[in-house]
Amino acid sequence: MKMFRLLIIVIVICFAKDSFGNKIYDLKSPNEKLSINFWLTENGEPVYSISSLGESIFKQSKLGVVRSDGNFSTDLILDSVSNVVDVKDEYKLLHGKRLECNYSANKKIFYLRNSDSKKIEIIFQVSNDGVAFRYYFPENSDAKLKIYNEATSFNFDTSTKAFLQPCPDARTGWSFSQPSYEEYYQMEIPVGTVSPYQAGWVLPALFNYKNYWVSITETAVDTNYCGTRLSQFSPDGEYSVQFPQPQEVRGNESALPESTLPWFTPWRVIAISENIGGLVASTIGTDLAIPQKYDVSSWLKPGIASWSWVILKDDSTTFDTQKRFIDFASQMNWEYCLIDALWDTQIGYEKIKELADYAKTKNVKILLWYNSAGDWNTTPLTPRDKMSSKEIRRNELQKIHEMGIAGIKVDFFGGDGQSMMKYYIDILKDAADYKIAVNFHGCTLPRGWYRTYPNLVSMESIRGEEYVTFDQSNADQQPSHCAMIPFTRNLFDPMDFTPVNFSGIPNINRKTTKGFEIALSVLFTSGIQHIAETPKGMNAQKDFVQEFMKTLPERWEDVKFIDGYPGKYVVLARKSGNEWYIGCINSESEDRIITLNLPFINKNSKGKIITDSVDSENLIQEEISFLKTNKIVVKPHSGFVLKIN
Repeated sequence: MKMFRLLIIVIVICFAKDSFGNKIYDLKSPNEKLSINFWLTENGEPVYSISSLGESIFKQSKLGVVRSDGNFSTDLILDSVSNVVDVKDEYKLLHGKRLECNYSANKKIFYLRNSDSKKIEIIFQVSNDGVAFRYYFPENSDAKLKIYNEATSFNFDTSTKAFLQPCPDARTGWSFSQPSYEEYYQMEIPVGTVSPYQAGWVLPALFNYKNYWVSITETAVDTNYCGTRLSQFSPDGEYSVQFPQPQEVRGNESALPESTLPWFTPWRVIAISENIGGLVASTIGTDLAIPQKYDVSSWLKPGIASWSWVILKDDSTTFDTQKRFIDFASQMNWEYCLIDALWDTQIGYEKIKELADYAKTKNVKILLWYNSAGDWNTTPLTPRDKMSSKEIRRNELQKIHEMGIAGIKVDFFGGDGQSMMKYYIDILKDAADYKIAVNFHGCTLPRGWYRTYPNLVSMESIRGEEYVTFDQSNADQQPSHCAMIPFTRNLFDPMDFTPVNFSGIPNINRKTTKGFEIALSVLFTSGIQHIAETPKGMNAQKDFVQEFMKTLPERWEDVKFIDGYPGKYVVLARKSGNEWYIGCINSESEDRIITLNLPFINKNSKGKIITDSVDSENLIQEEISFLKTNKIVVKPHSGFVLKIN
């Protein structure tokens, strides 16, 4: 009788595995163009593939994780599969490519257990603009468990081209301040190219297969997970999720993800479009972010800032110079003035309070720089050690709030380990308690945080304008670098590139024209946009240039892709009220003809275009109508802005 019962149990288990495990399950987008397939291999390995209208985008790719108490990447049994669930979300952002966002997707959950009968759920959501998935451990545990690695992979056809930024190894570079997401992108490289660093490739990662464009990123990274990248090695075009290096931590805290149960992992996000413009239009990077945790709209306003350091460096951090830059911000109708490193010693708290009071009379708010400190960098710049301890941090935030300071810029972080992710978030939450805006520099990728923590106005995570001031080689690469960014780093998240310089940079032969520079004010998005120009430099520009910069919107309501190719040229339209602003840059060494097809513009509208003069020495302004299709010749390393009423 016992043998009979045992036989029945074995048959039931085998039947259950046969019923679910060997079957291929699909999930389609609402418009039924995108589709994922999910199944278990003969070894019980969870895998997936992605296709669009029958065209394969990802070949068989891996899923699963290895946890400290069990393996969830092989020998899995599929217990059940949910019905398709219609997911909808509407939300507003304080700033970004679009203020009012809508998300619609189909969702399916695969309920599995490993060989020890421990449970894991793999959650897929497919929207019209991409695929996302995450892992969920539904059981309860008060003990902290650790994830050693993810099996997650993205398996491309070998003919795919990649646009990737290498990730420097931890605690290398100036004052051991890497990684800080400040390398140049390698463009149109074959998939499978080995990263020059063991740390791999940063996100977002851009790929082109036939006419399809794919951007891989992640979102919903909270205090219980680390930031991730793509692996250094990608044999035959298969990229794996790679965790941070051991040094990317605070003190003796964790680099790898650890948490009690239940436990959600971040979303792995794959934006997909039949043209590059579809990626530009997508908000999937914030659609799947953790919803807003608190409201800042009553006290925080996006805007533009003057900033002395980018051109004038440390010697400009003086009372008199900063007062002049406050006047500059006021003259330009800009909301903010950033006072950078060494303000604590070269100006002092008492005189900073005096500057804040003065700025208030000019309708300008002050932002202050801080060093993140800690043992992860040896940067000597001060103030240090004001942010790393919670008690000291909150005391400092309260102090500067009472002084009338509106925001902080915190610099030189130590990577992507879980403890470092928690440090970022702790700063954001504490700052919000004191009505302080936050901008991170020398830092990780935002990963949708500006939706979750709306006092996050920007993050650097890019080789920005300051690098052009360091040496000529950076200036030489600036044109193609700028034409790459709207399709990668600035695709989903705010970016503190600090653009726009008209008057030139000391000891540097700038390769971009004034027309190129002014276009960056429209092409790049940031909650607070720091402008890389001096009062003297701006005053030397023609009245219509100054007027354009004075009336530049502090945020955008919508975006339209007009034309472009990563690293070569880009044309975008952004909406503010009843006006559209079009920005265009050409990074190549030959003229480019831009055809302005603008179906969203009334043909009776009028516009004013600002572009380079024939000799590229000055900017000129002309009126333009839309009764016919306009073709504009853009010279090498040049650009234009077009404002349409």
